[in-house]
Amino acid sequence: MEELVLADRPVWLLLTIAVVGIAALLVLIIKARLHAFFSLLIVAVATGLAAGIGVGDVIDVVIDGFSTTVGTVALLVGFGAVLGRLVEITGGAQVLADKMLDAFGEKRAPLALSVASLFYAFPIFLDAGFIVMLPVIYTVARRLGGSFMLYVLPSIASFMMMHALLPPHPGPTAAATVMGADVGLVVLVGLLIGLPTWYFGGYLVARAISKRFPDTPVPALLGEPREVPVEERPSFGGILLVLLLPLVLIFFNTAFSTLEAQGTVSEDNLGFQLSRLIGATPVALALSALLAMLVLYVVPRRRRGQKVGGLLEELVDDALAPVCSIILITGAGGAFGRVLTETGIGGEVAQGLDAMGLPLIVAAYLVTMAMRIAQGSATVAATTGASIMAPAIMAGDFSSVAVAAMVIAIGAASIGWSHVNDSGFWLIGKFCGFDTVTTFKTWSLVGTTISLLGFALSAVVFVIAA
Repeated sequence: MEELVLADRPVWLLLTIAVVGIAALLVLIIKARLHAFFSLLIVAVATGLAAGIGVGDVIDVVIDGFSTTVGTVALLVGFGAVLGRLVEITGGAQVLADKMLDAFGEKRAPLALSVASLFYAFPIFLDAGFIVMLPVIYTVARRLGGSFMLYVLPSIASFMMMHALLPPHPGPTAAATVMGADVGLVVLVGLLIGLPTWYFGGYLVARAISKRFPDTPVPALLGEPREVPVEERPSFGGILLVLLLPLVLIFFNTAFSTLEAQGTVSEDNLGFQLSRLIGATPVALALSALLAMLVLYVVPRRRRGQKVGGLLEELVDDALAPVCSIILITGAGGAFGRVLTETGIGGEVAQGLDAMGLPLIVAAYLVTMAMRIAQGSATVAATTGASIMAPAIMAGDFSSVAVAAMVIAIGAASIGWSHVNDSGFWLIGKFCGFDTVTTFKTWSLVGTTISLLGFALSAVVFVIAA
C-alpha cells in the first residue's frame, strides 16, 4: 500500500481520538450488544477519519489491516481447528487426558495442563498451539467438572509467557536480532526469568482469577463432545506422533534459519529450502491435520470395517464452521489495530518516553508498552521497542547477559496491556467462550501480571550483569 499522507494532528488530539475510539467500541459491544465484527469495523473507519486519514484511504487501511491479519490467522485457526476436532472426536483427547491425570493426579490437573502447554508452546506460536491444546483442556474440564476457567487460564498463561519471552517466537527473536543479542543466551536468560514468571505471575494468578468465575461452562466450539469407547480410541503413540509432528517441523525450520543467518549454510541449500516449505507454521499444522486424518480416523475405521465415505468431509466442515466468526472478528481487530498504527500515535509516545532520560531498561519497557497499547500486535511492539532502544544499547558497554535481559524486558512489555485492538484478545476470548468484559478480566489481566513480573526480574538481571 502507498505511504499515507495524514492531516496534521497534535499528539494530544491523536491520543484523545484513540481513547474515544476504544471507549465507543466497548459501548457498542457491551451496552448496545452490536456484534464485535461490525463494531470493530465501524470504529476503525471512524477513528481513521478522525485521526486524519483521508476519505479515499481509510477503507484501504482497514482492508489492508484486515487482510493481513486474516491471511495469517485463518490458516492457523483453520488447520488447528481441524486437527483439534480430529483429536477430540477420535478419543485422542481422552487418551492424553488419562495420561496427564495418571501422572499428575486429578487435583493437579490445572498444573498438568499448564506444564504440557509450556512444552507445546516452545516452538509453536500462541494462537496455533492453544487451538491444538483446546480439545485436551475441554476433555479434562468436562471429566473433572468445576469451572472451565480453572483449566484453561493456566494453559493460557503458559502460552503467553513462552510467546513473549523466548525465541523462536517472533517478538523476542526480532528484538534479539535488532539489538545484536546472542539468541542462544536470550533463550537461557529467558528460561531463567520465564519459569518463575510463568509460575508466580501466570499459573498462580490464573488459579486465583479462576476462583472468581466458579460456574464457567465448557464451550462446544469444536463440536459436541463424544464419549469414545476405550477399544476405539487411538494409541498414545499415535496421538504423540500427530501432535509432535508440527513441533519437529517448526524446529527443523528454526535450526536451518539459524544456520543460514550465521552463514553456515547458503540460501540454495536443499535442507534450508525444504525447511522453509514444510517448517512454516501453517504448513506444519496442515501436514499434522492430514496425518491425523489418516492415523486417527481413516485407518482405524477401515480396520474395524467401518465406512469412511463422506464422513471425513462432514467432520472437517463441522470443525471449520464454528471458527469462521472467530476469524472475522480477529481480522476486524487487526484492522482497528492497523488504523491506530497508521496514525503514528504509538511512535510519537514512544519517542517521547525515550527522550525523558529514564533508566535504560525502564525506558525500554515503557516504549514497548506504549507501542503495544497503541497498535495491539506484540510482535510489532517488541520489534519497534528494540529498534528505538538499540542505538543506546549498542553505544553502551553492556555485557551480553545484560543485553539478553534487555531483550526479555522488551518481550515482557509486549505481552501485557492487551485490549480491543489486539487480534489475540478476540481470538483467545472467543475460543474460550468469554464475553468482552470477561476477556479483560482474564486474558488481559494474566498477560499484564506476566508482563510486570517478567520486567521486574529482567531489571534485576540487567542491573547485576550490566
